[in-house]
Amino acid sequence: MLHRSAEQIGRTELGPRPLPPLGPPRTPSAPSVTDTVLDSGLRVIAVRRPAVPMVEVRLRIPFGGTDRAHPASAELLAMTLLHGTPQRDRFAIDRVLAAVGGDLAAGVDPEHLSVSGSALASELDVVLEVLGDALTSASYASAEVARQRDRLVERLMVNRSQPRVIAREALQRRRYGDHPFAREWPEVDDVAAVTPAALRALHHRSVVPGGAVLVLVGDIVPASAVDTVSSVLAGWRSDHPAIEMAALPELTGADLQLVHRDSAVQSQLRLSAQAVPRNHERYPALQVANLVFGGYFSSRWVENIREDKGYTYSAHCGFEFTRHGATLIADADTASEVTAVALLETRYELGRLALMPPDESEVESARRYAIGSLTIATSSQRGLAGNLATLATLGLDLDWLLTHPGRLQAVTTGQVAEAAAEFFAPRRFTGVVVGDAKRLADPLAALGGVELP
Repeated sequence: MLHRSAEQIGRTELGPRPLPPLGPPRTPSAPSVTDTVLDSGLRVIAVRRPAVPMVEVRLRIPFGGTDRAHPASAELLAMTLLHGTPQRDRFAIDRVLAAVGGDLAAGVDPEHLSVSGSALASELDVVLEVLGDALTSASYASAEVARQRDRLVERLMVNRSQPRVIAREALQRRRYGDHPFAREWPEVDDVAAVTPAALRALHHRSVVPGGAVLVLVGDIVPASAVDTVSSVLAGWRSDHPAIEMAALPELTGADLQLVHRDSAVQSQLRLSAQAVPRNHERYPALQVANLVFGGYFSSRWVENIREDKGYTYSAHCGFEFTRHGATLIADADTASEVTAVALLETRYELGRLALMPPDESEVESARRYAIGSLTIATSSQRGLAGNLATLATLGLDLDWLLTHPGRLQAVTTGQVAEAAAEFFAPRRFTGVVVGDAKRLADPLAALGGVELP
């Protein structure tokens, strides 16, 4: 029997074999879930997903701070939280977790302190006991703090040489000025000044259960898992709630700002505009409109400046959510010589979205992509746990996740067109262009709408 290639199999004498039509989206089934708030103020969401005998653990603690040095202390606290207690040093913690197929890691952003991990479902109590020990008794030993402080300084020096980090910091300053949300990375001098005593004080003040969310997803019995949490974390208490980040100001449209990066051969375009949160009635239409503009590979913006003109390798527009709202962020990196024309085409596509609204075919493709992506993102224990933890910090729950495909399915082409015309109007955007001002100033000045240094 002759071997046939995939291309030969896909063709007949009459031409390519037609692809079968896509079936209707599956209605997600509701898993068993327990969602409750303990006496300590900790919200626990436990979901049964018995795909494999594991459990995913996600803890989110509001971790706002207004002091300019807060990012330095917060970052070092996250780096050393799981590195020792009076009961176990960091090596003992690693051994205990490894013995139950588990792991735990901590991180921080301007809004939250996060702990993520997993373990065999049958050993959930062990992982929670290690976590509870750190939450109540983290040591912040001088040697550990000094070691992590040196690592953080090295990382910051590397990060701040990266174009994308430079562009992100410039965008945050342009959008939010001196708001704490704009301070995503600490300053080196502030890191050097952090002491173990300062970390212990920050822990006592801010690592508290009131307002925090713990998500468990896996091969568990939800009610029993909540009882385990209540028992094992009984000692984690506080007389005050966690500290929420202050609300962000609403974005208003303004000229872009050219930020000079000497001798750069590439430029970073970063545009941003106010959007609506996930629980807003117009969010499904805006989500589809965003996909049509620049949210996936088949979008108009990507087709224009990547596929047609080759100005960039990657262009993308997506959402950034906080508890108080949402924004759109469009980003693309371009060679310096085509930065101005890439910005021109970007503005053209924003305007075209209103003048030539998405048609039925574009809307249907984007709708299917949105529903399919959500299905894939929540199909695993890890994906479902991460999505639930994120939604919980935004005031949403599992029901929103299960019902969102239906909302996407109900969106009309007219609603998408209205959202596109309103939210993607060029005048609503602000942002930055980061690059070599000596090469960019003249063409951007000719284009207009860019504030020069």
